[in-house]
Amino acid sequence: MKGSPVPKSSLTTPLDLGSLRLPNRLVMAPLTRMRSGRDGVPGELNVEHYTQRASMGLIVTEGTYPDVVGQGFAFQPGIQTPEQVEGWRRVADSVHAADGRIFMQVMHAGRVSHPDLNGGAQPVAPSAVAIDGEIHTYRGKSALPVPHALTTEELPGVVDSFVRAARNAVEAGLDGVELHGANGYLLHEFLAPGANQRTDEYGGTPENRARFVLEVVRAVVDEIGAERVGLRISPEHNIQDAWELEHEDVVATYTALVTGLADLGLAYLSVLHREPEGELVQGLRRAFGGVFLANSGFGTPTSREEGVRLLEEDVADGVVVGRPAIANPDLARRWAEGLAENVPNPRTFYSQGAEGYTDYPFAEA
Repeated sequence: MKGSPVPKSSLTTPLDLGSLRLPNRLVMAPLTRMRSGRDGVPGELNVEHYTQRASMGLIVTEGTYPDVVGQGFAFQPGIQTPEQVEGWRRVADSVHAADGRIFMQVMHAGRVSHPDLNGGAQPVAPSAVAIDGEIHTYRGKSALPVPHALTTEELPGVVDSFVRAARNAVEAGLDGVELHGANGYLLHEFLAPGANQRTDEYGGTPENRARFVLEVVRAVVDEIGAERVGLRISPEHNIQDAWELEHEDVVATYTALVTGLADLGLAYLSVLHREPEGELVQGLRRAFGGVFLANSGFGTPTSREEGVRLLEEDVADGVVVGRPAIANPDLARRWAEGLAENVPNPRTFYSQGAEGYTDYPFAEA
């Protein structure tokens, strides 16, 4: 529905993020869309989709696997093979030609995977604890298997996979990477006591559970520079059995994580939480001390009014928006000018082809 124009100052004020200057404060959330084929190579449909949304302050791509063992979805893109790198190069070149800025979300699915998705490998995780649920594979729904518990000796190899992915993303021309530490995937699994039952230096205490994530972030920073690296987290998300049920433990764990990042000078910290203005999230913001992005669209899509409120009340420096960006390739203009919005069609979120992906109309000039 059409609303009155919102104050342009909050939405269209530029934001310095790493080495980039964003023209507005709207960030496109990483959105799983499953349109990159069995080989994980972005094609022309992906190029068109991301280029259409180049007017967002920053695009964060869908979760992209660093290693096929970490593939979590059918038709998910990767950043492992030369063909995948070249596919992303075409995306980045087109987005930049449209005056856009784009980070890649590097996502290792951890135990949220299956041999029918990831080349026949047993999924890996901090502990050999399966999720109680099913996953969609190329063969249909399957029960999630018991993952292989990564040994201490295997962890450096996983770190290296993130480093290679980040290097490949930058070589493909993307402006940086967002490391996916949220939504119950591998990095989040190390943070969450419901998924991490280790008794070595990577489990048990909040500091130990934060250790592996810090090692990944620091290694990626060493490879491509802090100004090109962001981190996304979702404390208290309690999704995919990554249970975080004790609030004091959540505070301690994520404070240890964010405090350990504070000296790096990362491009940003992005937090998905239902109460971004609450003390937990704002405490993490203070501890981080850098550019802070908020995503409040937990169960309900972030509205224009909510986005403006988060900025005007200084809850965040930028607003991460998901479903409205799916349906409105020119969302930045629509929100700045108070224009009517297209309504997203959930039936096409995870389908194949252009419908619901590149065929949403722009507002009339």
